[in-house]
Formats: sequence, C-alpha cells, structure tokens
Amino acid sequence: MRMEKITELHEILASSNRIVFFTGAGISVPSGIPDFRSQDGLYTNDIKAETIISHSYFTHDPKGFYDFYKAKMCFPDAQANSAHKWIAKLEKEGKSLGVVTQNIDGLHQKAGSEKVDEIHGSIYRNHCMDCHTFYPLEMILESPDIPRCPKCGGIIKPDVILYEEPLDEKVVYKAIDKITKADTMIIIGTSLMVYPAASYIQYFNGDHLILINKGKANIQISNALIFDEDVIKVVKELEGHAL
Repeated sequence: MRMEKITELHEILASSNRIVFFTGAGISVPSGIPDFRSQDGLYTNDIKAETIISHSYFTHDPKGFYDFYKAKMCFPDAQANSAHKWIAKLEKEGKSLGVVTQNIDGLHQKAGSEKVDEIHGSIYRNHCMDCHTFYPLEMILESPDIPRCPKCGGIIKPDVILYEEPLDEKVVYKAIDKITKADTMIIIGTSLMVYPAASYIQYFNGDHLILINKGKANIQISNALIFDEDVIKVVKELEGHAL
C-alpha cells in the first residue's frame, strides 16, 4: 500500500504541467527552523507567541517583540533541505507554476525557486516605518535594542504580516491566481490551521490534490492523496522511484 501511494504520486507528477505548491512550517522543520506552534517555546514570560507577534504588541512593546522575534523567528543560517530543492527542480523543469508559502524564512528562494508568493511576508525585507527606507535582515539582528533608521530615527519593522494585520492584497491575488490555474496542488507541512491562508485551497479546481504533512489536517479534504509523514521521507522515496 505504501509504495502504491508513491507510485500514484509519481504518475500524477509525470502527467501534471501546472503544479502549485502550498507550504507551511513543516517543510522547514528539517532545516532546523522550529514550528513555534508545537515547541516548548510557545510561551515567553507567560505571554503567548501569538500575542507577542501581533501588531498591538509590536506597537506597545517593540523591544519585547524584537527580543522574541530575533530569538524565535529569525534563522539566517538555515539552509534549504531536499524538499525545498525538489520543488525548485520541478519549477526549473517547467512543471510548476510556483509556490505559495506561509513561511517567512526565504528557504524556497535559497533552494532556487523564483516564483514564490510569501503570503505572510519575509524576514529578509525590512523598512523604516517613517521614511520607508529598506534595510536587510542584518540591520535587525545587529541592533542591540529596537532597530532604528539611521536616516530619520524611525523604528524599522520587518515586512512580516503580524496578527491583527491584513495580508498584502497583491500577494494574495497572485497566490489565488496560481491555485486557480493549477492542475495539481501539493500541500506540504501545514495542518491548515492559519486563516485566511488555509482557505485558499477552495480556489483549486484541478485534477489532483495531495497533502504531505506529519499529523492530521485541520479540515477535511476529500479525494486527496494523503501522506501523514515527514516530507523528506516522501521526497527521498519519490526520487528513488523507478522512472
């Protein structure tokens, strides 16, 4: 039964030309980036992580926000793993429309993917809230306290969508457009708990829906090929499958 599912996935990939990948935190866990929802570090000083990375908390206590953000959400030394590279390879082969990701770690780009819609933003983009000057991640990490703009003194904010903040409409439009046009959608490393991003699968009208995630999804997905296991194992077996 196990190899039958791998064979089925292999055949789906071979017949697909408009694959869209939808990825969450689980794809980056093998790269050493923790999924904060399932870690002991979910609470800091008895405050939920969801509270600390909210817009109101950032406004009220930017130092507390940055202490948590730099320690728990920024991993500049993390490297793309075999799953990220597999996705990039399919894009280069012309099989994929690209990636829609909930992740902010930039690992899809490190792997070589170019068509990436980051619906929750990226740690690698930061702007002064006053003069809008761009700053790289290093500016955030090297600041001993609250990162401030050398030009005007304004607080530098990461281009990461915090709780209570709306998603970027342009990014959302591009993501939904990819999903709508896809013939195959592969969901990797997400239990589909984060909304509105998780609701985007309703726009998929293609032929094949695949879920690769260790643990059950938060919603029922009918007619999907489901792998309840680590994506690295699936990719390894898939790449070893006889062509």
